[in-house]
Amino acid sequence: MTKDSLKNLKDAIQLNCHISDAQYAGNYTLCIYLLKMREFYRWEKSIPYSQKLSNDDIGDWLTKREAHWDEIDELSFENLFPEPDKSIDCFDADSINTSLAEHNLVYSAGFGHYGKPVFVLADLESKTQVDEYSLTICGHEHIRELAAPPGMSHGKHIFIRKESLKRFIWEKVEESRWYSKDNPLARALGYYDFENNIEQSLKQMTSLETDTVLHHEIGEVRASQLLGENWNDMVMQMPRSQAEFMARAIKDHLADAISTLPRLIKNNDPAQIHFYFANLSGMRREIFPALMDSYLQWKEKADNGILQNVAAQSLQHWQNIAENLLDMFTETGLNGLRDLENMVKRNYLEAIV
Repeated sequence: MTKDSLKNLKDAIQLNCHISDAQYAGNYTLCIYLLKMREFYRWEKSIPYSQKLSNDDIGDWLTKREAHWDEIDELSFENLFPEPDKSIDCFDADSINTSLAEHNLVYSAGFGHYGKPVFVLADLESKTQVDEYSLTICGHEHIRELAAPPGMSHGKHIFIRKESLKRFIWEKVEESRWYSKDNPLARALGYYDFENNIEQSLKQMTSLETDTVLHHEIGEVRASQLLGENWNDMVMQMPRSQAEFMARAIKDHLADAISTLPRLIKNNDPAQIHFYFANLSGMRREIFPALMDSYLQWKEKADNGILQNVAAQSLQHWQNIAENLLDMFTETGLNGLRDLENMVKRNYLEAIV
């Protein structure tokens, strides 16, 4: 790939990132949106974590960015041209990566929460095999959009974005300053020295949490294999609704019961376990009250058998609920969303025996 071709490719990826943000940024609550935009500004301007951000500078940048989004929010995503005569769909990451190999860069494209298109161009840090999974570790990110999920999977190919994971952790550090110190997040962060050594603490925590992200993604792959392609088709058809949030939360819990929770139990690292439960929120927490109850029992008794029990019992529960949900949707389609919601509500996992 020539230098000019690489520049054109980067420009097209960046435009697609802006289009995705323009079309989906409104899905966040105002608080989450502002927090994400603060850290997006920090990333874009390469500002160290230890440096305080200027609210005036962020405000000016935010105004200009939102004005740009207004100009492009109805555009379609651009095809990518790694060579002048070679047009590739922007979601065909494998083909793009073939052209990027000589530059030690990696490109990933997929869909995140609420179906938001997610694109990233980053330095390729490593490629390895973990059991039957191909694992790509992404380093410094040159181009990204607002969401920046730390992990993504395509088939059995898993991408871990270390820089995005580090920034996600930093967002949690910032968030922790707003709330009580007696919660899972404060307990997790208490194992690190964020007060005196931000960069070292972020490095240590990112290294540990990379393992959690990897095993959640492995769980996502295995859950997809259990549920089949019709599950993803169903979720993509659903409008932004309680039914959609429930479906995504159910699959997350299934993935965690398959892979994430067993891995946390095996590692037996309190900081890692506390941080997992610090991120149990929203619909995931609502439909599975027994999970947080089990965490509180584990915290008091330091007994991993409690977590083993909740993982084992929840696996079959969430697989059954997911299959019922899919059967109902196949029969009623979008006309039956209220019935789907009521079925899930009747089957909240409130207690583990």
